[in-house]
Amino acid sequence: MALKDDLAAQVKTMFADQWTTRDGRVVPEPSDLKLSNDAIMLSRATVLYADLSGSTRMVDSKKWWFAAEVYKAFLHCAATVMKAEGGIITSYDGDRVMGVFIGDLQTTSAARCGLKINYAVEKIINPALKARYSKTDMVVRQVVGIDTSPIHAARTGVRGDNDIVWVGRAANHAAKLTEINGEARTWLTKAAYDKLDASARMGGNPETNMWKRYRWDQHDDSDIYGSTWRWAI
Repeated sequence: MALKDDLAAQVKTMFADQWTTRDGRVVPEPSDLKLSNDAIMLSRATVLYADLSGSTRMVDSKKWWFAAEVYKAFLHCAATVMKAEGGIITSYDGDRVMGVFIGDLQTTSAARCGLKINYAVEKIINPALKARYSKTDMVVRQVVGIDTSPIHAARTGVRGDNDIVWVGRAANHAAKLTEINGEARTWLTKAAYDKLDASARMGGNPETNMWKRYRWDQHDDSDIYGSTWRWAI
């Protein structure tokens, strides 16, 4: 069969086949799903994206090995913190990492993770970078986006080369939040903010709200919450 005919047949099947959907209680692996129209639904999951800011400018102006070291340091710290907070790493995409949190305190854990990533960047990565390259003008910065919603997981790709696609508001909105260019380093949708335990909402002495409300002018002027705070590791 010619490649065009094969693609046409496969796409026709994808649009015609009925979906089989079942409830999930854990973050699935690709092997838990079929390549056909098969999905697992999580009644609520919290998605976190951690994205390295300014990476295009960095690779355009710095040596490749310098950029690689920054990538490695950032992704290692972000992923390690994510796992320590109970998140499941679902993908790496160049200069960012995605994680999914489930459970009763999933959004609180994800928010705490975002604040800890900010601590890792400011108190671990940047001091180490400056100690090694004293003349560099590079300052590592990141943006973390977090949202929570029902979400479906489906398997996508081809045999021998496939992964999970996450379909639901949380995955898209968390990713979009990382595009915000502002002072805050960690961003929550209103849905995520409303799910926070007080321990992840208030901090300092005297206690104050660690999150400031903003208007998301890139998305229907909806309420979002940003924070510049750090959570010590």
